Amino acid sequence: MSPLSIGPNLVVDDATADAMLARADIDARVASVSLLYGGEISAVYALALRGDQPSLVLKIYPDSMSWKMRKEARLLDLVRDRLPVPAPLLRAADASRELIGLDYVLMSRLDGEPLGPLEEALPASERRAAFEQVGRLSRAFHDIAMDAFGYIGADGIMAGRADNRSYLSSQFERKLAEFRNRGGATDLAARIASRVADASDLFAACGAPVLCHNDLHPGNVLARVNSGRVELTGVVDFEGALAGDPLKDVAKAIYYLSPAQREAFLDGYGPMSRRAAEPTLAIYRLLFSLELWCWYRQFGADEKLPPVMEDLERLASG
Repeated sequence: MSPLSIGPNLVVDDATADAMLARADIDARVASVSLLYGGEISAVYALALRGDQPSLVLKIYPDSMSWKMRKEARLLDLVRDRLPVPAPLLRAADASRELIGLDYVLMSRLDGEPLGPLEEALPASERRAAFEQVGRLSRAFHDIAMDAFGYIGADGIMAGRADNRSYLSSQFERKLAEFRNRGGATDLAARIASRVADASDLFAACGAPVLCHNDLHPGNVLARVNSGRVELTGVVDFEGALAGDPLKDVAKAIYYLSPAQREAFLDGYGPMSRRAAEPTLAIYRLLFSLELWCWYRQFGADEKLPPVMEDLERLASG
């Protein structure tokens, strides 16, 4: 079979994949290597094995993001057997760069397919059931307590904060500075800053940090249909995980959902103990809109900015 190109000067063929298995003490041989996903951060491949051996997933990290390999390995260990659906089982994490010149992990391949494309063909009742299950999965992440507020790096929480108020204030300050530097309107930045200052007590209402997947969209949740019923089969991609307010994670998860999907997710998630849950979700949506605006500007995707600007204007007005 022809080798697969991962980067300009890098290929992974069957022999290289076999060497990865041998290095991990996995007694198997590769039957085929196929691309599952290639994005800005990593490349993900399926390794079909000979005989009756279950398939594996090979995830390769670019040089600039090599630390994410250690982060993902750490998080897979943290969530093992603590979620209502499986996360991949880590089989090997190799930072030696002896085989392909980049860091990589080998993981078990979970059953199912991404919920995103699958749910489009489901009847309305099963689409609702699917997102109720995603809501319950989100709740399970938030049952895992963390030691401080902050982004999770290769060796734990980076620049951890003792309270959510200081953590979120710093996040907004950082993104507002980027917004201004990338040409964002000064008056809008000032209104956002004022809105954030007024929301300070909402941030303070979160007393303890929990594990947040921070990217629990339908592409990172796997599912299958069994006898006409949809069931989640796994959750993947822990690269963006952080320790923070569970409502921040909920707000991120429902950011792109339709009203029906959002309702199902929240029903599955269950009661929220916070008295001002909806205003808190709104202020977090403001943060994600700000992040998205900066992301589009960074990559010159200005044609995508108008709806984000509408969101920023609306949310900045409270």
